[in-house]
Amino acid sequence: FMSHIHSFMSLIFIHLYHLYSFIYICVEGNIASGKTTCLKYFGKTNNIEVLTEPVSKWKNVHGHNPLALMYQDPARWGITLQTYVQLTMLVNHLSCPSTSLKMMERSIFSAKHIFVENLFRSGRMPAVDYAVLTEWFDWITTNISIPVDLIVYLQTTPETCYQRLKHRCREEESAISLDYLESIHQLYEDWLVKRTYAALPAPVLVIPGDHDLQKMLQLYEENRNTIFSACSS
Repeated sequence: FMSHIHSFMSLIFIHLYHLYSFIYICVEGNIASGKTTCLKYFGKTNNIEVLTEPVSKWKNVHGHNPLALMYQDPARWGITLQTYVQLTMLVNHLSCPSTSLKMMERSIFSAKHIFVENLFRSGRMPAVDYAVLTEWFDWITTNISIPVDLIVYLQTTPETCYQRLKHRCREEESAISLDYLESIHQLYEDWLVKRTYAALPAPVLVIPGDHDLQKMLQLYEENRNTIFSACSS
């Protein structure tokens, strides 16, 4: 029995050693803030692996769509979706990159500090569900070392996000209101800019996200060296 335990712990050590041999960047921002465009831009660079949010998994769990259910009835389905989000984001964090640098869309930290928190503060998640998710998050982040070297925050106004959201017409997002986006925006600002709420897992680089595509691509290129030098230091 003890030999099995020793072998298991050795595997965990080796896995974590490999994880810390790479650079990890999380791209954060509101819904429709421009995260996908940012990831696609840097994904064209050699030696960068891009991991988008596993939305396809959230929309199909053995034939069920917990993402759509959550938007329809947050009080009933919020914990169902967010439990699965925590799991899938943890898998993204702990997957060994195929290249020297990994860029992720959001993180397990924003899943808790932004989206779970917003559900609870808005009265759409029962206190018991919030307590359970918080216990899970605290255990994960206390017992599992999750590497993050830099957070890139796309600071986009709720109004711009709302216009982009309506333009892309995703079925699951049809019920999202401007008020909801404003709440998400305020939590992001408190967490990543004002730093008055929740601990930061890494330094933060803020990039304004209200511009058109051409200007955004220019900003990404202008910040390329800042991003990679911040990680290497």
